Amino acid sequence: MQNLKKLLYSALTCTFLLNLNIPANSTQKEVKVYSGRHYNTDRGVYKKFAEETGIKVRLIEAAGISLIERLKREGKNSQADLILLVDAARITNAAKAGLLQNIESTSLEQDVPIGLKDKNKEWYALTRRVRVMVANPKVVDISKIKDYTDLADPSLKGKVCLRNRKSPYNQSLVANQIVNKGESNTKAWLNGMISNVSQPFFPGDISIIRAVSKKKCGVGVINHYYLARMLAGVNGRRDALYAKKTSVITPNPAHVNISAGGVAKYAKNKNEAIKLLEYLASPKGSKGLAAPTFEHPLKEVNQNPIVKDFGAFTPDKVTVEDLGVNNSLAIKLMKDAGWD
Repeated sequence: MQNLKKLLYSALTCTFLLNLNIPANSTQKEVKVYSGRHYNTDRGVYKKFAEETGIKVRLIEAAGISLIERLKREGKNSQADLILLVDAARITNAAKAGLLQNIESTSLEQDVPIGLKDKNKEWYALTRRVRVMVANPKVVDISKIKDYTDLADPSLKGKVCLRNRKSPYNQSLVANQIVNKGESNTKAWLNGMISNVSQPFFPGDISIIRAVSKKKCGVGVINHYYLARMLAGVNGRRDALYAKKTSVITPNPAHVNISAGGVAKYAKNKNEAIKLLEYLASPKGSKGLAAPTFEHPLKEVNQNPIVKDFGAFTPDKVTVEDLGVNNSLAIKLMKDAGWD
């Protein structure tokens, strides 16, 4: 029974091992990465790192929450050297849980902008994502939607689509509003926006884009790269056609989230983990991760024509640490407002 449970867990979390030509009995330097970034293109970056440094990369991928639970369960027996997670809440929660360790790196301090790294030096951002709104101009007047707060306008009754409360991206958006607007104003915004929601709440950003395209609702909140991927045909011709029926609205300033990495608390290959983290956060590494996934590198805008067509964005002043600190309150306010 215990073996069956382990098998089911592995199947449910979609965990697998990527071995970049490492012999089973090899003594060559290596780094073991637990990653919540589920992009095949990341492997090309790891391959370049291995070629340039001689350090082989072992990769285990799973959903972020699954990786955190796995690390807690493994404890001191964990094989993880480097942990990569998406969203501010997940990386800050990993630090709170004692799953990371502080490191000293001049390169990381230089390459990662202020506000996108941990003051205790336990994690550093690698890529950036903008939380934008996607709208159907045949359903709503997009000239009247400029900011997240506009989603609470009564004129949008029954026309707003939102991903469910479990989404860390939405939790971070609400945390962002708490910092920017204060708890009281955020409560009012949530109550107004949720009263405008076209039920049910959606399981993912892609399903929101499809719903907006099909006029099931008029406007939704998504991470920008989901729409870019659809427009590029990554998800197939049908989704590309859906995406073309929508318009992007980027608030100014905008809420910007991240993917990030930190060295595991019980890393057995700490030096190699630091070197890989430095590589991923470097201008070359960050661009290598972000370019094919339509994310933004740490210090520049993705130059893909599709993303550039979304227009320039100005990040607000809220730090990733601010988002993590306010995550619990954000979840409470979402629940109180009826955000399922």
